[in-house]
Amino acid sequence: MTDEANGAANEAAFMSALVTEHFVLQSAASTTVSEAAGRASLFTVTLSSSLVALGFVAQSGTLLVPFVATTIPVIVMLGVFTVVRLVDTGVQNVQLLAKIANIRAYYRTLSPQAPAFFAPWGATGADGATEALATLGVRRSWRTGLFTMASMVAAVNSFVAGVGVALAWVWITDRAQTLVALPLGLLAAIAGMSGFLLYQDRRYKALEAGLS
Repeated sequence: MTDEANGAANEAAFMSALVTEHFVLQSAASTTVSEAAGRASLFTVTLSSSLVALGFVAQSGTLLVPFVATTIPVIVMLGVFTVVRLVDTGVQNVQLLAKIANIRAYYRTLSPQAPAFFAPWGATGADGATEALATLGVRRSWRTGLFTMASMVAAVNSFVAGVGVALAWVWITDRAQTLVALPLGLLAAIAGMSGFLLYQDRRYKALEAGLS
């Protein structure tokens, strides 16, 4: 077999492998979205079921405190686990989309007509992270992290944690001091949400550094 024939065979094998990799990356990206939706749904179903149960238990003064003291920590812990995994899947999704963007960039070099069919998702010359975010309909900004699925769950979970702190204050002090309990709960919710945003921002900045 001549060198030209070997080159053609290698090029064909490379294109076949590249198309296969493109398909695998798309499937993996879809899996991250499905997993994120499933985990978020599990958290919301658990929370709503607990609230319904709380409505029934509230009729009993003796069972209310033990029920709340048991349920809220479990919900908050489940929320933390869910948020951490949602950030993982979000980072993985952007990473996979960035790899797909690199493959599409190669497709654009195959022929003069190729750029019309494989146009970049973001601005021309944008890096992989920017192109990946463009597929999600967002631009790179400090506000982007506020609208992720992880942020949604974290906001609800922070509110639940704040309610737990406020109720704990009332139970420990045995005084329904609204002027103290509400600020404590609000501070706990803000602290939880702020900690999440810092964690999420650090994860995505580490991803951007790896893609640049």
